[in-house]
Amino acid sequence: MTRLVLGSASSGRLKVLRQAGVEPLVVVSGVDEDALVAGLGPRVAPDQVVRALAVAKAKQVSAVLNEPDLTADCVVVGCDSMLYLDGRLCGKPGSIDDARRQWQSMAGQAGQLHTGHCLIRLRDHVVVQTEAETSITTVHFGFPAAGDLTAYLASGEPLQVAGGFTLDGLGGWFVDGVDGDPSTVIGLSLPLLRTLLARCGLSVADLWAAS
Repeated sequence: MTRLVLGSASSGRLKVLRQAGVEPLVVVSGVDEDALVAGLGPRVAPDQVVRALAVAKAKQVSAVLNEPDLTADCVVVGCDSMLYLDGRLCGKPGSIDDARRQWQSMAGQAGQLHTGHCLIRLRDHVVVQTEAETSITTVHFGFPAAGDLTAYLASGEPLQVAGGFTLDGLGGWFVDGVDGDPSTVIGLSLPLLRTLLARCGLSVADLWAAS
């Protein structure tokens, strides 16, 4: 049976997989995201930035797995999300003030949520295949009332997520709609993951069987 290893601390990604019938093993990567992005330079396209981060996370997690029963047959999934708005990529806000400015700039606007995905297949303790792509979904933001925004910022949720918002949490109140795959906005696209699995000769049913 093929076990799925999620290389992410994101509760949203974990929830997406669990609701889809998969119970992953969670192994958080130690990738220095800021250093990696700085090394890519300013001219790299948004989809390539998040894909590079996802690949780095998946590779780092694959390298530290040391359970023989696990590495005999598993897939490691690495992901990274950023919001592209007004010509810039937005990760997690560094402070409440940053998150407030972020929301002031995106209220009433539409931004693209880029989520890079990397899937690494291990068989008999060896990496046999690596697949990586980016899923992009357009998010339409509403206009939070001043008091609601202050309360939302005080909750701390915006500081934990790319772009300073969620679709599946408190921030969902302030998202008017999405064009594309909603699970991409939460942080892991099920349709794209299904495609990457198929390229590696695996099906959704294979993951269900292991769960």
